[in-house]
This record gives sequence, C-alpha cells and structure tokens, in this order.
Amino acid sequence: MTFTNTIPLVTSMAILAVVTSIAAPAFAETYEVQMLNKDPENKKNKNIFKPAFLKINPGDTVKFVSANKGHNTQSVKGMIPEGAEKWKSKISKDFEITFDVEGTYGYKCTPHYAMGMVGVIVVGNGNGNLAAAKSKKAPKKAAKAFEALYAQVTE
Repeated sequence: MTFTNTIPLVTSMAILAVVTSIAAPAFAETYEVQMLNKDPENKKNKNIFKPAFLKINPGDTVKFVSANKGHNTQSVKGMIPEGAEKWKSKISKDFEITFDVEGTYGYKCTPHYAMGMVGVIVVGNGNGNLAAAKSKKAPKKAAKAFEALYAQVTE
C-alpha cells in the first residue's frame, strides 16, 4: 500500500476546510430596521423601530435606516450581554452593527427613549442575559414597550 495517493486527498480536504471556514461569514444575513416617526400601518404608533423585535444568528448584521429624521439607535447599558460591543449612532444617520455575542440586546432612540422608542434583538438563543436585561430600569413607556418585546424572547 502506498501513501502517495492519500497526500493529495488530505491536502484537498485541508484546503476545503480552510475555504469553508473563510466562506462561513458569507452566509451571514443583514436585517433592516427602520427608524420612523409613525408606523405606516398604524399612524397612532409614533416614534418606532420597525421591526422592534428581531431574532438573528451570531455574525448577522443589523442596518438601522434613518427613514425619518431625528432618530438614532443606542444600546441600553445593562441590556446587552457581557462582552458585547455597545453602540450609539449619530442622529438621522444610517448605522450598521454586526452581532457576534449571543444574548438579548435592548436598544433605544436616545431622543425618544422616554416616549417608548425601544427595540430588542435576540442573537442565538438570547437567554444568557435575559433576566439582567429585564431587571434594568427604564422610563415608564419604555419599560412597558420592553416588557412586550421581552415576552417575544421566550416564544
């Protein structure tokens, strides 16, 4: 038995493994969240993120689109997983962020936080920091909105 025929096979398998690991991020998805003055489907809902709840995979990207001026996106201290990168976008500017750490992320529009303009992104299973995120104090309308969004985490 000779080993000369197995060397190219082993080399080919190693190359395939490297290429596959490099290409894996290419399967990541980008999700869009609009920052709006009014919900186009229900004009009574003002100052919203649409959608306000997302469930994504690690490595996915969320693009916040400034559909109306005067909004931004900012992570809420105490509502993101340990080791995750906090963020704060500029007002009226589109913003992208890639989520690599699994967990639940609470975010807000800085100018409209007290009015309840908040959102939640669940990365992976999202349960690691859910209790900590739920226990974080927020303004009354924001707290009510977060409560409804957190209910979707376990669904």
